[in-house]
Amino acid sequence: MNVQVTFLPSGRSVTVRAGTTVLDAARRAGVPIRTRCDGKAACLMCKVTAQNSSSGLSPLNDNERYKLAGLDRSGTRLACQARVFGRAVVEVPEDPFRAAVRRQMMRQAEDDELW
Repeated sequence: MNVQVTFLPSGRSVTVRAGTTVLDAARRAGVPIRTRCDGKAACLMCKVTAQNSSSGLSPLNDNERYKLAGLDRSGTRLACQARVFGRAVVEVPEDPFRAAVRRQMMRQAEDDELW
């Protein structure tokens, strides 16, 4: 069975086999998700937010629940542990470096308007 995953804010969607991790689905969709441990739930960098408690994702396993330490109540999941079993919408946080560059460019644009 194939299922669709949509990634926000890019809006990219991909169809993958049921049971595929969110991390692997993101890679197939060309959506970057930061990770250092290559999907072993060790670095905790691959946090994403499931929209509307995305019922299309697998329930938290014990390892993911332990690692998230309560963040799961806000919809946070580890992309390397969450598996897709139905239609899901997942928000990927902006890369910190890109966010810093974007903020700096916004400041420069504001400064340019002042002069």
